[in-house]
Amino acid sequence: MTRVSIVIPALGEAGQIADCIRSARDAGADEVIVVDGGSADGTVAEATRAGADRLLSSPPGRALQMNAGAAAAGGDFILFLHADTRLPAGACKSVRKAMADGRVVGGAFPLALGASGSAGQWTRMLLRLTGRMIGVRSRLFRAYTGDQAIFVRGSFFERIGGYERVALMEDVRLSAAMRRAGKTVLLGERAITSARRWEARGPLRTILRMWSLRAAHALGMSAERCAKYYR
Repeated sequence: MTRVSIVIPALGEAGQIADCIRSARDAGADEVIVVDGGSADGTVAEATRAGADRLLSSPPGRALQMNAGAAAAGGDFILFLHADTRLPAGACKSVRKAMADGRVVGGAFPLALGASGSAGQWTRMLLRLTGRMIGVRSRLFRAYTGDQAIFVRGSFFERIGGYERVALMEDVRLSAAMRRAGKTVLLGERAITSARRWEARGPLRTILRMWSLRAAHALGMSAERCAKYYR
């Protein structure tokens, strides 16, 4: 049977990492690798207690951390899972089924934004709408974000040299590389990601910021400059 390795980049995620690892286990991962970017809040200890198969250290930066995890992974397929994203149960079975088609390079999951208990009705409505819009964009353009738990054939990922070493938009660039190389798939089950940054910054403001940055990047703005404006 083909193996699925799940790589989790983490930085300051002591409150999230244990649930994330449990989600990876429930999804059916053959291997769970956590790559810490220098956390000072107990993330490493929590990941150890939660039973990660491997715990690696890396300079901070999602691209760097995910590349380090992929280099250590033993699976045929690699799934990149953000620490605040949860996979549906049995997700790895769906990945294996999709990737049984040799034309498929990789793919992702539809996304739902998980609102906090304090979120108001208006915020919840906007978050539901945003999740659906992300799904429509993903189906139409085969463009995936890191929150969607991107998965990829390990041999392809190695061939392209992994994620580009950029401060932001590494997921956009990987999606583009997958589109150029072959077929990609958006699976049926939804991944749920925390809406904490959407709520903190305001849903509409966050939507406009992300769309603007993606458009600017497509028109030539560097990933480093995008990262500066994002932060």
